Amino acid sequence: MIALAVSMGTLLAWALVAARLTRWSITAPVALTAAGVALTVGPHPLVRVGLTTNDAEHVVEIILAVLLFTDATEVPAGVFKAQRGLLIRLLVFALPLSLLAATLMGGLLFLFDWWLAALFAAVTVPVDLAPAAELIRDSRLPSWLRGVLTVESGLNDGIVAPVFLLCLAGVETHGTSPGPASDSVGHAFDQLLWAAVAGALVGRPGGFLLRRAWRARWTTPAATRLGLLAVPLLAYAVAGVLHGNGFVAAFVAGLFVRPEVPSLPPKALTLVEDVGTLMSLALWFVFGQLVTQAFTGEFDPRVVAYAVLTLTVVRAAPVLLCLIGTGLDRTDRLVLAWLGPRGLASIVFGLLAFIGLAPVDPHAADLVGQVMTMTVLISLALHGLSYGPLAARYALARARATATEPT
Repeated sequence: MIALAVSMGTLLAWALVAARLTRWSITAPVALTAAGVALTVGPHPLVRVGLTTNDAEHVVEIILAVLLFTDATEVPAGVFKAQRGLLIRLLVFALPLSLLAATLMGGLLFLFDWWLAALFAAVTVPVDLAPAAELIRDSRLPSWLRGVLTVESGLNDGIVAPVFLLCLAGVETHGTSPGPASDSVGHAFDQLLWAAVAGALVGRPGGFLLRRAWRARWTTPAATRLGLLAVPLLAYAVAGVLHGNGFVAAFVAGLFVRPEVPSLPPKALTLVEDVGTLMSLALWFVFGQLVTQAFTGEFDPRVVAYAVLTLTVVRAAPVLLCLIGTGLDRTDRLVLAWLGPRGLASIVFGLLAFIGLAPVDPHAADLVGQVMTMTVLISLALHGLSYGPLAARYALARARATATEPT
């Protein structure tokens, strides 16, 4: 209860002066992280959140389920249609290349433990705009660029989620026995299959029935918002009954609901978005505790090198390679390559990996926690502080290019 009171009190205090704090890039995630660090540091911390229990795992999974559902339903149809070729390059080509590059780099840095290296990649590669959320509303960047970044960050965590589950299964088996990880990985495949079934069983009829009920005037906007919030939670529960993965099921359900959203009341997704945001901010407070743990235990210096390379080379090189031939100028390509902040997706995947590995391989669990923590922490500073100057330089470059164009 102390953790809840402190985290929500911090959020309330931030909300009172949010406009002023944003000028110094002090967003809600930054404020909650700072509070988490301040209140969990020292031998006798005021707050300590238990992270290795089954209840904690279920809470994290439910939060991820709501967030993935929101990501899937929020994809702007107009942006996806207008920038389809560019998004395909980023999600179908650059994302797998980034995962491969991060895996190779992790294997080289951490003595060729390939399952663990692949898990590092799945945890750290997904892009999340939380550390630089203000750039989405920054008019100095063109709307098409902000739209592409929004769609990419919204979909890539859902795409990486199955990869994360397979890698986690491989590490869990590798840590408990010297034999092959085929049984555990096969079970993970079964979980993904039943997750897809559960997501389709809930999402397709759920979206259809909500649309028909709204058109027939059987329901109200408020009830529709509650119904949409129920969909990811129902998908998560049905997946559990079918022995599938709940958060993947919620993402699949969101993909099925997305085509029905334009026919629902305006701002029908507001409640789901707000609930997801509130729950995600609680995770940023927990992240503050992870920062404290990372710097008070045995720290592996290779983690810093991995985090820096992941945030720079692993993101930039595949994106720049896949943007060859798009017709984008150098400035646009560099901005897309640089703006790859890591945030909530990495925190959630890292927490789930830490919780899953702690009983079977404590060393691997600690290492994943350190890798995730350092990557997100550096991203908070690197992307959170750089997006403002970057947007200003981008606007200046565009103005100069316009001025030199022949009339």
